[in-house]
Amino acid sequence: MNDRQDGPHDAAAAERFRTTATRILDALFEARPVWATELGDHRFDDRMADLSAEGGRDYARMLSDALVALDALDADRLDPADQVDLEILRTRLAGEQWTVTELAPHTWDPLVHLPGDAIYTLLSREPADAGERLRALAARLRAVPQTLDVARETLGTMPRVHVETAIEQARGVITMLGQDVEPLLEREPSLRAELDPVRRAAAEAIADHVTWLESRLPGADRDPRLGAPAYAAKLWYELDTEMTPDKLLTHAESDLMAVEEQITEAAARVAGGPIEAGRVREVLDGLAGSAPVDDRTIVPLCEAELSRLLEWVRSIGLVTVPDMAVRVVTMPPSRRGVAVAYCDPPGALEPDGPDGPPETFFAVSPTPASWSAERVASFYREYNAHVLRSVAIHEAVPGHAVQLAHARRYRGSTPVRGALWSNTFVEGWAVYAEELMADVGVSGEDTERDRAIMELVRLKMRLRSIINAILDVRVHAHGMTESEAMELMTQRGHQEEGEAVGKWRRAQLTSAQLATYYVGYREVREIVKELERHESTEDRCHDLTLSQGSPPPRHLRTLLGLTGP
Repeated sequence: MNDRQDGPHDAAAAERFRTTATRILDALFEARPVWATELGDHRFDDRMADLSAEGGRDYARMLSDALVALDALDADRLDPADQVDLEILRTRLAGEQWTVTELAPHTWDPLVHLPGDAIYTLLSREPADAGERLRALAARLRAVPQTLDVARETLGTMPRVHVETAIEQARGVITMLGQDVEPLLEREPSLRAELDPVRRAAAEAIADHVTWLESRLPGADRDPRLGAPAYAAKLWYELDTEMTPDKLLTHAESDLMAVEEQITEAAARVAGGPIEAGRVREVLDGLAGSAPVDDRTIVPLCEAELSRLLEWVRSIGLVTVPDMAVRVVTMPPSRRGVAVAYCDPPGALEPDGPDGPPETFFAVSPTPASWSAERVASFYREYNAHVLRSVAIHEAVPGHAVQLAHARRYRGSTPVRGALWSNTFVEGWAVYAEELMADVGVSGEDTERDRAIMELVRLKMRLRSIINAILDVRVHAHGMTESEAMELMTQRGHQEEGEAVGKWRRAQLTSAQLATYYVGYREVREIVKELERHESTEDRCHDLTLSQGSPPPRHLRTLLGLTGP
């Protein structure tokens, strides 16, 4: 670390920035109330975003005015933490402005109009006041018919994969309205007369919208690929790093070859002797067969891994595990169709309760009832017990759940860093956590073979993160075909066909997000290695890395006083 001498700091300039930043965040929360609810700001729980053409113009004007206000500030007279927050806020505003005016997903992506998140965010956590939460839910449900009317007026030609996914998720919202509202109503039965009519009306409106989406499938021929110029812009705003698509692709394809050599060596250690590269899949299949999983056992297995990891990571002092409660939950139907598992932490702005921070959810998606037996078997070969351990490391301990619990403890002069976290940093830490645990194992009783298996699984997951980045660039900027993507994933990534099919779908549904794992890992790992040259213990390095919230890695370097790239 360097001995940076900061320039003159001005209390009046700092106050102007903090007032301006807070006012801008308030405007963002009001314009995007579902996001505010997710973060734990409940002032707008009874509202929905206005995604109409006029609403989009109003939002774009607000963003433009906010950028002008930031440009009027004297950044040179702010301390380093406020300077970083200013740049984070500026980048996010510019990214939002580009998204709404140039990318304009509200005109072609039916997923952004669905009310699932608006409803789920009010139902997913136990509220202090069930009555207040139900009244907010009723207000949002009253807005659902109009919201979907706006969607049908606004949406033009759509990509087929987006329409198909929207149909699935919309049906999941109807299911959620039927079963997930009841626990709250049991606490406040007096509100049933108010809520039941509006949730029936909302369910009918969503069913009508599903019918409309189905009618649009024959003409849903928009290419889901962004194209090279738009993808380059999206990548910049998502990663907030100096990484062009071509540079990203060059790094990833080089690393892919290196990890292919490493996984062959790791497979040989598990097999007990030298093997050819073509036999890696055979060794992986053998591991899958020895660690079976099914719909009945997946949640208990994840719960067992979570418990084991919490105890082990706390005992070895790898990183401080903050006070937190983590629970494995079944992924709600309205959020399925994109990822197999995710971490759902309490909102960064949600206050702690009398018993500590709200729960973090480790959500796991079961196999849909519509899947064939063959597809289910393929899914669980991919997500066997060895891989589920890696998933638990990534999503929970010491991955997302631990990192985001550290982030909740950070207190800046504004809510900027809590509200605007960097996916690059968040995903990068989680991939780095997989590497950490492969080095230390998951208990003091691990055998040499146990360690070899963990390393083999880690390298398979490392291949996945590299291939995610390659897919992201090649699909959106180079026109990669489905057959090319499938061959890359199944042959060089050793993925099951079902997993590869799902990732192909995800690559089309999202853009730039799949690159965050690979880029974030590279940048987080470099930061930790640089800290190791200055700090005496590993846990100190990790705690420092997690001490500043979840900023983009380039800003974390500034905050930690590091001099590297």
